[in-house]
Amino acid sequence: MYVCGLALDAAGTIADARNEGGENGQNHKGLVTFERKYKKDFFYAYKAWLNDDPFVQLCGKRYIDHVEDVTKVTVYSNLSEVELFANGESLGKKTAEDHFFYFDVPNNGETALVAVAGECRDESVIRKVAEFNPAYRLKEEGAVLNWFDIDAPEGYLSLNDKMSDVISTIPGKMLFASLAGKLLGGKKGKDGKEEPGKVMGFEVNADMMSMMGGFTVLRLLTLMGGMTDAKFTKEQLLELNAKLNKIKKPRK
Repeated sequence: MYVCGLALDAAGTIADARNEGGENGQNHKGLVTFERKYKKDFFYAYKAWLNDDPFVQLCGKRYIDHVEDVTKVTVYSNLSEVELFANGESLGKKTAEDHFFYFDVPNNGETALVAVAGECRDESVIRKVAEFNPAYRLKEEGAVLNWFDIDAPEGYLSLNDKMSDVISTIPGKMLFASLAGKLLGGKKGKDGKEEPGKVMGFEVNADMMSMMGGFTVLRLLTLMGGMTDAKFTKEQLLELNAKLNKIKKPRK
């Protein structure tokens, strides 16, 4: 079954409390992808309601492999009628007042889909597979380290503390300033100097991490490990925790 995002925010964002799509700490809803290069299906749902320029859009184009015998295909259009073709054969015409058109498509082998609405058309492909394609499941990369694995002496910092608390101490800020280049994806430039790491085009440094003060240190490093070239081993995280354990928590 095609899955179309139901979201109002502009793009996927970092959200510590989220656990969706097989990946903790990221909000995967939104109208465009994280890098803003791909318009999600629901972008076209809004377009169907708010834009008068005729169009038709097949949902779930990146979701090609399907295990079910009958795949439910959704089409968005701001026109009143849509016809769907599967390998050149018409599966009928549908009308919908809410601009969402639903078709049941037999899933056998590879099927070329063509949606037609007025003079507009859109194409996609579905393919029958025996097992679910694991590439469709989002994964959080990097070391697996739970909060209860971490030493947290009373009155001292640890990976379980929020980044804002760590950065508010001088030793904590110095610690992460020194680690930013090494642990957060810094690379050697042509001049031989280390370039700052980047996440989605933004420079990763202590100031950026300070802006993400609501995250625990563990969550922030895990997320950045998934979005940059840097991967954090369990040993690296525990070593960092040991250094944090030597820094007193800020008074509140």
